[in-house]
Amino acid sequence: MTATLDSTHVHQVPESSPVLFEAKKQKNLSFEAIAKELGRDEVAVAALFYGQAQASKEDIQKLSSLLGIDQSMLESKLAGFPDRGRLLDLPPKEPLIYRLFEIVQNYGYAYKAVMNEKFGDGIMSAISFSTHVEKETDAQGANWAVITLRGKWLPYSRF
Repeated sequence: MTATLDSTHVHQVPESSPVLFEAKKQKNLSFEAIAKELGRDEVAVAALFYGQAQASKEDIQKLSSLLGIDQSMLESKLAGFPDRGRLLDLPPKEPLIYRLFEIVQNYGYAYKAVMNEKFGDGIMSAISFSTHVEKETDAQGANWAVITLRGKWLPYSRF
């Protein structure tokens, strides 16, 4: 099954998003399959589709070829600077996104305390950052989501 764009988000996403999602649906491609063609992580590709990440010229060329979308249209829509963060209302209403939000609500200060002990006073970058999602099946056959967040540690400056 391939992820599609929720029609309630159409007014919040860039013009390219519905075009990209429709082509993805028509070709019956997963983000994982598209990511392999682009040489990127599937989360990064999904972020491109939602307008939350910047596409390189190479990304645009490969998306155009793979999805059968006019390259000049993609260039005009994907080559600019993304308007990140505007898709999300707080608190989130979509259950999966709410659970991710809830994890930060419940464990945010615990993460902060442990990171401060390990790295000192600072923050984890969301710019020098990567993420990856994996599916893990335990011995009893239950599926688990494994989300890796990898951000560069940025110590606060003393002044």
